[in-house]
Amino acid sequence: MESEDEMAATMMEDSEDEEFYGSGGGDGDDYSDPDDVVMDYDGFMDHDSDDSDDLSSSHPRSYHHRSQNYTILNEDDIRQHQEESITKISAVLSISRVAAAILLRHYNWSVSKVNDEWFADEEKVRRTVGLLENHIPVPDAEELTCGICFEAYPRDRMSAAACGHPFCVICWKGYISTAVNDGPGCLMLRCPDPSCGAAVGQDMMNKLASRDDKEKYNRYFLRSFIEDNRKTKWCPAPGCDYAVDFIVGSGNYDVTCRCAHSFCWNCVEEAHRPVDCGTVSKWIMKNSAESENMNWILANSKPCPKCKRPIEKNQGCMHITCTPPCKFEFCWLCLGAWSEHGERTGGFYACNRYEAAKQEGVFDEAEKRREMAKNSLERYTHYYERWATNQSSRQRAIENLHQMQTVHLEKLSDKQCQPESQLKFIVEAWLQIVECRRVLKWTYAYGFYLPEHEHAKKQFFEYLQGEAESGLERLHQCAEKEFQVYLNAEGPSKEFNEFRTKLAGLTSVTKNYFENLVRALENGLSDVDSHACGKAGSSKNLGGGSGKGRGGKGKGTTPRSSSSRNIDDSGHWSCEYCTYANLRTATVCEMCQQRR
Repeated sequence: MESEDEMAATMMEDSEDEEFYGSGGGDGDDYSDPDDVVMDYDGFMDHDSDDSDDLSSSHPRSYHHRSQNYTILNEDDIRQHQEESITKISAVLSISRVAAAILLRHYNWSVSKVNDEWFADEEKVRRTVGLLENHIPVPDAEELTCGICFEAYPRDRMSAAACGHPFCVICWKGYISTAVNDGPGCLMLRCPDPSCGAAVGQDMMNKLASRDDKEKYNRYFLRSFIEDNRKTKWCPAPGCDYAVDFIVGSGNYDVTCRCAHSFCWNCVEEAHRPVDCGTVSKWIMKNSAESENMNWILANSKPCPKCKRPIEKNQGCMHITCTPPCKFEFCWLCLGAWSEHGERTGGFYACNRYEAAKQEGVFDEAEKRREMAKNSLERYTHYYERWATNQSSRQRAIENLHQMQTVHLEKLSDKQCQPESQLKFIVEAWLQIVECRRVLKWTYAYGFYLPEHEHAKKQFFEYLQGEAESGLERLHQCAEKEFQVYLNAEGPSKEFNEFRTKLAGLTSVTKNYFENLVRALENGLSDVDSHACGKAGSSKNLGGGSGKGRGGKGKGTTPRSSSSRNIDDSGHWSCEYCTYANLRTATVCEMCQQRR
């Protein structure tokens, strides 16, 4: 059986000496120099944003590959991409831009698909899409009969698609207007002649449609580039007009739009790493399903013996009267008629029929169901409350971040006599808090669906989750409470640089711990032996967390002597409170001032 140190050590990817709650890829002395902390911290700036230097956008970071695997598109970008695709197809296939647009629209704006199908069987493609090889002109006659209204009109008042079937301008406008008002199907419009499949292109729309219909058609045409293209999607945030061009197959689905909304590319729900899309779907369904209402009813009510309606006991005595029109009076304990209760059954308020019946096995099945429902409801409530609490904390953190950027930074800059550019470490801390709250929130959905029989994984997961909570609380406390001291100061404070070093260091430490946590959970804690037992991990590989650091919610980890605690080859010891790497000679942690 593996020891807990070996079980935790297998999770580390960079080196066996790297701390889980540590620098995430350094030499162990990354935090020994306060200046190094601040310099290194600058590199964490908004990897998800196209405009990483613009602090006003403040996108909550997501843990994904350093090379961004998506591009945010505005309306002009979409139109440009659309025009480029049309130009490319028109040039390669030597067809008009109108025909190229029809082809791309049919094949969901896939240039490669158009090329493959066209060169495989051009005639079949033309027939399927409705592109005629030769344009047929309108018959040369002074008057022509409209195929819809059957009225005769001069030739100059008639119009036709590439097929040459003539219809009057009035009927064409009515036909187009009806199609446009019916929705995006107007993009696949064909000749009104029932026997003809010739496509009606954008040139006919521009020529015959009204101004309002043209605007609608062009809007549908632009949106089709996003909605029909498997590599692009609209940002799901309400009122957002940005789209995302995604590199399919790049592995990580987290996307952050310029509107600051983070979502999962695969399921379009909010970003939910480290939980997979299937778990998110089940969790959301469970939160909104009626199953929990039924569980509550089973756990907290009993059916009336006569009318079977569920009844909640809201008073102390056991004498229950059902609501009209039933009005049946019965005993809450045994569900028997109250009229049968008396001294022979132990008295009105000490009914012993229930215990006797239970011993005989009469109520075993019903009680078992009720007990199971109650346990299930309590377990769900435990995870849901913590999920919802972290969600509300995240929303408040977003509000605090906005207030920080719009009000507090300027005020702090004046108080501490420092330019705002030197205060971005505070914004970075709040960005990290927002993202960590999101990750921590979804770990509760992860824990809810973690199989009960995998005891070692569950124990290890709860340990990691508890350490994540502890670390995040330290960062949140520093950014929220300790920050107020310097914001409300009368003038520049000598300790402000120490606060800078501490907050930047905590931000970096928390960031690296959560990155490692996300990777571990996404791997399903696969390195943990499902048959292992004992404590959930060593402080060496988990970054020095102890039961004390979890606010009393630890799983019983045994305190270690400070003399042998996490002294690495470079001569540093890791603080058990904040995991800061201190020099061997130091007796007090430089970060949190706790004694060794």
